[in-house]
Amino acid sequence: MDAELEKKRVAAGQRTGTVCIPASKSRAHRLLIMAALSGGPVELRCPGISNDIQATMDCLRGLGYAVTQLGDDTIVVCRECRDGADAANGQDAATDRILPCRDSGSTLRFMMPLAGALGTDVVFQMEGRLPERPLAPFDDELRAHGMSIRREGSRLYCSGKLESGRYTLPGNVSSQYISGLLMSLPMLSGDSELIITGEVESRDYINMTLDALRTAGIAVESDEDTYRIGGGQSFNMPQKIMVEGDWSSAAFFLSLGALSEKGVTVKGVDRDSLQGDKAILDVLKGFGAHVSFNIDSITVSHAPLSGQDIDASGIPDLVPVISVVAAAADGTTTITGAARLRLKESDRLKTTTAMLKALGADITELEDSLIITGCGYKPADKDRGSLLSGGCVDSARDHRIAMSAAVAASICRGDVFVTGPECVKKSYALFWEDFEGMALSR
Repeated sequence: MDAELEKKRVAAGQRTGTVCIPASKSRAHRLLIMAALSGGPVELRCPGISNDIQATMDCLRGLGYAVTQLGDDTIVVCRECRDGADAANGQDAATDRILPCRDSGSTLRFMMPLAGALGTDVVFQMEGRLPERPLAPFDDELRAHGMSIRREGSRLYCSGKLESGRYTLPGNVSSQYISGLLMSLPMLSGDSELIITGEVESRDYINMTLDALRTAGIAVESDEDTYRIGGGQSFNMPQKIMVEGDWSSAAFFLSLGALSEKGVTVKGVDRDSLQGDKAILDVLKGFGAHVSFNIDSITVSHAPLSGQDIDASGIPDLVPVISVVAAAADGTTTITGAARLRLKESDRLKTTTAMLKALGADITELEDSLIITGCGYKPADKDRGSLLSGGCVDSARDHRIAMSAAVAASICRGDVFVTGPECVKKSYALFWEDFEGMALSR
């Protein structure tokens, strides 16, 4: 890659405009898997196919399913083609199947129990920081129910047949463990029970999985945090399905609007979505930003911003960008419940702190929280004394840090330079094109 492509210059100043948000990768992961398990073919409309979605598509191909991308936004998945897809995908049924999950934690955690439910020996190829991210106690629970799992560097070997029975997981670890089991246990011959202990974090993602299962005709009974899953169920997805827009991606442009006098309009997201990150609207309102709704769009614009206390335990992916808004507010913002951010694509408590400090913000990193004293940003400040300085931000190859740094350019006197800008393709392939489509004013 050319050296100039490795550092992105983001001009300082407010931005305004309209953007249509790509499909939710969280929703797409789930629907792709259920489409593969259904009788085929199933056609998914999925605008803005990101690297993480591609990882799930590639792993399904590795398991022998026929997954075809048509154009930029349509994916056709076929279970009935599974046996015949092996040769086309370069797979030998007698050997371990290679599943390239790249650096997608969602893909790995969803595919591990799926491979076990199919009784298929696989080797996951992991990239980036994924080999360092923990799997316990998820892997131990899978081992206790018939699977063999071992890690060798960036390769994770999984074999054996997953058995039905009683599963127990703590609620304060990744909800992806819970979702992975909920999607795989209906395939087993016997009935299973999944018990979640302690306080449940990111419950909205579990509810998203349950909703997708209902769409596929799968019955799951629940009593508080105990889920009963009948075995031998058949997945039956609609022949055509639209993947809704991604609130996690929308959060960057909605936050951009909170720093803009003229505002930013976002299209393509569902206000009734089960995605937990639609809470960005409540967070921005809590800062004082102006939020308005039209039939098919949401517009956020600047109003005087004040610091607030935020519990991020249910919205960890929003922390980098809401930290940028906090850096613009008047007063202090405290973000708590963020310990799990240390286990993401980067240690996001550390990298969020480094990003904002590089731009001149006042931020303190604690063990599981951030304290940010804002600059009292005023868009009409002619002396530009209420702005951050600008500077160079190391994205740490983390898509959410790179996109947050771009938003932060709105409150900087000088330009922002972002290293590793291509990392945004993990979740938002066209982010830079959409961002640069915004009108700039200084």
